[in-house]
Amino acid sequence: MAPRTAWQALTLPPARFLTSSWPWRCLGYLVIGPVLGALAVLMVGGLAVGGVMLAVVGVGVVLIAICLLSGIPVAVMERRRLQLVDLDPIRNPHRRPEGRGWRAWLSTRVREPVTWRELGYAIVSAIALWWIDIGLVSLVMGMPIAMVNSVLTTENVPWYWQIVGVVAAVALLPIAAYPVTAWAAARAEMTRAVLGPTDHELGERLVETTRSRARLVDAFDAEHRRIERDLHDGAQQRLVALSVSLGMARLDVPEGSPAWRRIEHAREQAEHALDELRELVRGIHPQVLTDRGLPAAVADVAGRSPLPVEVDVELPWRLPPVVETTAYFAVCEALVNATKHSRASRATVRGRLVSGKLVMEVSDDGVGGADPDSGTGLIGLADRVAVVDGQLYVTSPPGGPTTIKVELPCPRRGPYE
Repeated sequence: MAPRTAWQALTLPPARFLTSSWPWRCLGYLVIGPVLGALAVLMVGGLAVGGVMLAVVGVGVVLIAICLLSGIPVAVMERRRLQLVDLDPIRNPHRRPEGRGWRAWLSTRVREPVTWRELGYAIVSAIALWWIDIGLVSLVMGMPIAMVNSVLTTENVPWYWQIVGVVAAVALLPIAAYPVTAWAAARAEMTRAVLGPTDHELGERLVETTRSRARLVDAFDAEHRRIERDLHDGAQQRLVALSVSLGMARLDVPEGSPAWRRIEHAREQAEHALDELRELVRGIHPQVLTDRGLPAAVADVAGRSPLPVEVDVELPWRLPPVVETTAYFAVCEALVNATKHSRASRATVRGRLVSGKLVMEVSDDGVGGADPDSGTGLIGLADRVAVVDGQLYVTSPPGGPTTIKVELPCPRRGPYE
């Protein structure tokens, strides 16, 4: 497995490590350090000194405020530079501003702990870190150069001793790769610890992501309902009217005549199109689910299944729309799998509300051996369930039976009308 950090690179065999790009990446990382350190000195030190000197005229207050936020651009450059020695980038721990404009941005940044960690890092970098980078690089790279210069410039040194000195100096270069890489790795770990998100910040971001995902799920469900309603009230009604009109037109021509046959053929095509549209509407969002809820929708899909399906779904109240939709399509997918893959002779669908969770189970008496990686749709089903923070459990030993169990968090909505 290829190393992804400088620490991992140090564990490689010497020949492989020295011939890899890691020593050069680490050297480049440390060489860039003094540049960013000097920039930090100018930003933090310059703004602080200027703010103090100009405080009496009011401009200094602005400079000091900018100085307090100067760690942010330094941290941005440090996170990008870190990818030289750590291939896994640091997630930006800053939150989105709570509004638009510079005031909202400033208010958000001032209240974030990471802003002050970044300022502290910039100060430490300006005071010490870049000097350590210069010292280490100068030491490990300067020793071979100094040795070569010494043996070549010293008078009365035999030529063979000069060759020995040059060879010894060249031999030091591979050894120098190890301290360079070790310090770069330690520097990177410190940078990640200070500039990366803390567990608390990751938790806040996870909560924000969960809320955003919930909003998207609600938006998608609302859009599916709108499409279903438009198709049902628009295209489907027009096809019904067309089929009726063709049926009436057929009565006005002699039966069996060429015109009669053409009208009959057009009426049959309209009926086929209407059937296909109805199936499409059911796939988007079935009307029975909207009108009568999950038990009726499950009974409807069971009645249309090629397999004999026993339905036992009892719910005390109407569930949230997103839960009903997820459960409905989970049952549909499980019954499709039972029909296509399990060679089952019968299936059972059971649904109950247990401790604030909707529990749906679809069982069949087929051959078992259901595998999510075999293209049976279980991966897509698991993804659909995970979107609403649900859980999917599959029990399918070879020889059967197969049971697909879905658990969905379900807050109370209200009784059935």
